[in-house]
Amino acid sequence: MAFSSVGTVHRSTVTGTRGMVASGHPLASLAGVRMLLEQGNAFDAAVAVAAALNIVEPYMSGIAGVGYALVYSAAEERVRVLDYCGRTPHDANSESFTSPHHQDGGVMSCLVPGACGGWLELLDRYGTMDRATVFAPAIELAENGFPVTVKNARFIQDSLPRMRPSGTRVILSSGRAPLAGDVLIQKDLARTFRRVVEGGAEAFYRGDLASEIAGYVQAGGGLLSRKDLADFEVEWTDAVSTAYRDFRVFCPPLPSAGFHILQALNMLEGYDLKDMGHHSEEALHLFIEVLKLGNADRVAFAAAPEAPLGGLLSKAYANERRRMIGDRAAVNRGEYYAAVGLPGEIAPGQPGDWLNECTTHFDVVDVHGNAVAVTQSLGSGFGSGEIIGNTGMFLNNFIKWADTVSGSPNCIEPHKKIDMCLSPCQVFKDGRLLAALGTPGSWGIQQTTTQFTTNFLDYGMNIQAAIEAPRFRFQHAGTRVYMESRVPAEIRSGLIRRGHQIDVVDAFSHVTGGAQGISVDHESGALMGGADPRRDGYAIGL
Repeated sequence: MAFSSVGTVHRSTVTGTRGMVASGHPLASLAGVRMLLEQGNAFDAAVAVAAALNIVEPYMSGIAGVGYALVYSAAEERVRVLDYCGRTPHDANSESFTSPHHQDGGVMSCLVPGACGGWLELLDRYGTMDRATVFAPAIELAENGFPVTVKNARFIQDSLPRMRPSGTRVILSSGRAPLAGDVLIQKDLARTFRRVVEGGAEAFYRGDLASEIAGYVQAGGGLLSRKDLADFEVEWTDAVSTAYRDFRVFCPPLPSAGFHILQALNMLEGYDLKDMGHHSEEALHLFIEVLKLGNADRVAFAAAPEAPLGGLLSKAYANERRRMIGDRAAVNRGEYYAAVGLPGEIAPGQPGDWLNECTTHFDVVDVHGNAVAVTQSLGSGFGSGEIIGNTGMFLNNFIKWADTVSGSPNCIEPHKKIDMCLSPCQVFKDGRLLAALGTPGSWGIQQTTTQFTTNFLDYGMNIQAAIEAPRFRFQHAGTRVYMESRVPAEIRSGLIRRGHQIDVVDAFSHVTGGAQGISVDHESGALMGGADPRRDGYAIGL
């Protein structure tokens, strides 16, 4: 695939022919590259990256978190989804949460930890290396420490108000928040990883570690039990996809919000985006409005039983929703279900049963053509803010992404899968892998992914330029939009005249995500890796 000159980069685009890793931190990317250099495959490397990210981005994701892996096996020539998002505890219900505080942090706020099971399942099913080899880089980083980056220090500082005493004991071990250049050591977590290497998933979900996890949570008044851990199972599912121009784009199925990305692409397919011009007033207005329409459907349908996915992803439904876009900013529904909406807000559609014509993110592609795109998370910064006893593991707080409003399809119920913002993607052309990509960013994931994917597919930017290009994100109910300052002032003024409330953020703002991606050129055999300067993203090629 040839690339145009549209889009400039201040980072060089990384290239290679024998493998590529792009993740949210250079040391995590290096962990994956070590596996590739030792003749491991993309699946071995992905698990090494996932575990290392637990150490070097302890506030983003971890072994007691959740995630999706979008897996392409070259030998099988198929895309599969490994779902390691845990369910709500068996004893959870909306009445259990008497305040938003209980959902946001502490031991009440967790889904069943799924990352440990997901990592081990990926390694067992498709990997070639043993657990000791693959977890070795993460264990070394935890035992010996790693130097904190400028962005590490900022994210840690921003997350401190959510931290419980168990977390501060490790992260503030020197008596203060670490500064850039300080070495952060996590020996308890290293010991836990060694226990997982020795005992596997059995140790984590039914053995001594399970007893420690459940005992700590229950002693603190939480709901997670030994039964919840013992009942946990990863799930292999089929991806969902849509045809977009000459491409086919894959995402995880419901309850992942990945369909929001696919639905947005279906709507955008009806426009000549190149003719509009990249980041023109007309194009930005269109993108904002398309993504608002998809957001309304995501709130209504992502966690609904028997949701009409075929209708949501049909071209006919995209045509119907596209006709709702006017010249003025519509009122966004907000990110969560509300019993009473704002006047004039966008309502979900009625897709019916038409046929089909969602943190941290990293990608790995190997020399054999295998590819993994993973989005995994603890939820908020450091998840629940709780480290489980002496295990060094931060517990996720993903119940925050459910709600307690009666009538909501995403209302907290026992042993339930909730609406998941995590949405890794893979793109194919002519039946061959073209790219693996994705981003963190809560419900902004779908907005960020749609923007930089169309930069790549429609505007011909290489993967690094596509990621670096200015972005926006809306979050609140109403017409408010966060927009990076690199979007020209005259364009922003035009959007304001259309009714958008534009809040200008930094030129490279983490509010708009932290994307990574790898593209494949089948004619030359070249791989290109892109990583987001909005965070500590780093791509390494072989």
